[in-house]
Amino acid sequence: MSSEMMPAFIETSNVERKQDLSEDQEESQKPRLGEEFEPISKRQMKKLMKQKQWEEQRELRKQKRKEKRKRKQLERQCQLESNSDGNDRKRVRRGGVHSTLRLIIDCSFDSLMILKDIKKLHKQIQRCYAENRRALHPVQFYLTSHGGQLKKNMDESDKGWVNWKDIHIKPEHYSEFIKKEDLIYLTSDSPNVLKELDESKAYVIGGLVDHNHHKGLTYKQASDHGIDHAQLPLGNFVKMNSRKVLAINHVFEIILEYLETRDWQEAFFTILPQRKGAVPTDKLCENSSHDKKSTRVEGGLDSDSSEEETSRNELDSPHEEEKQDKENSTESIVNTVPNMQWTGDD
Repeated sequence: MSSEMMPAFIETSNVERKQDLSEDQEESQKPRLGEEFEPISKRQMKKLMKQKQWEEQRELRKQKRKEKRKRKQLERQCQLESNSDGNDRKRVRRGGVHSTLRLIIDCSFDSLMILKDIKKLHKQIQRCYAENRRALHPVQFYLTSHGGQLKKNMDESDKGWVNWKDIHIKPEHYSEFIKKEDLIYLTSDSPNVLKELDESKAYVIGGLVDHNHHKGLTYKQASDHGIDHAQLPLGNFVKMNSRKVLAINHVFEIILEYLETRDWQEAFFTILPQRKGAVPTDKLCENSSHDKKSTRVEGGLDSDSSEEETSRNELDSPHEEEKQDKENSTESIVNTVPNMQWTGDD
């Protein structure tokens, strides 16, 4: 064989070899006789069908997401346009006037509370902050003696607190940067009852959730530091069936409401929860006078023998009237002494 024929022969043999290999691969891929396909269960078949549908609808889902984003953008734009008249709560707040009244939550009772109560205190502070942000007359909000368990809990569960606006969060005690003559501690044990709020003053709310375990503590602290103290006029306007205890955020919100309405009764009944069973005191007076009238009418329908028996009892016990007067006077004193308390527990 000549040298010219060798390259052509080699090329032909290579082509034949490749063809043989491809045929062998095809034969190996074909099922052999006696072999059967492994059966597929209905569940696997459903999964395969779902996967196939998922792949086929990929573009459709993408298009739907785009349409949803556009629809939300249009809704937000329409909402902003509808609120442009100032009816939205946040827009009303921007149009309001900031009060010069300083409202302080004293967090110096950290060591007296367990973690469960610390978490309740944190939630009530969050509520105070939110309500003050949208109030018509927001106050100068202070959070003092901030540290310990409270700060740790806020760092863990509410890291956004560091970005809060319109609030002064300080690790120092309030007495270190506010004059003593400007301070008024709000405590239910105080014999002084507020008639109105002085916006040049700084009012302190005890940041203590104690379930009444430390009664009189805030009053004692205010007295020891020589700070003026007072209680909200709750007993003058409200009678409650439940415990006369207000949460920190309720006291805070009542003050915000009073700054807007300048009406204590309206402020109390706007903020107090319905479960407290609050009833206006003037309504109670009307009911009691009505009961007395009905009692007199029923007594007048009785026979004269009852009158004779009454006069006989008066003659037999000449000191009974004096004793009754003393009991009535004691009862009236007890009723006039306010027994309202508020702590962090609600």
